[in-house]
Amino acid sequence: MERSLLQRIEAFLKESAMPPSVFGRAAVRDPRLVGDLRGGREPGRQIICRTEHFMNKWRADRDAGRIAAVGDLRTRAARQAGGGRA
Repeated sequence: MERSLLQRIEAFLKESAMPPSVFGRAAVRDPRLVGDLRGGREPGRQIICRTEHFMNKWRADRDAGRIAAVGDLRTRAARQAGGGRA
């Protein structure tokens, strides 16, 4: 059985350590996308294609060494301020 778009996005968020609002804004210019999907929003074909394209391009760029997963900047700042503890 094929996973839903939300399941694929959730896996991507975990893999990339990207906050949901950053993902939504980067993928489809909608920072509420993930929250709305979690709340039951049904995505149209254009949203599905744009999010899939974004995730595939991000993975290709990462694999080519053009980007690195940086995670949530708030969490990273807290780790740095706390001496490496989160």
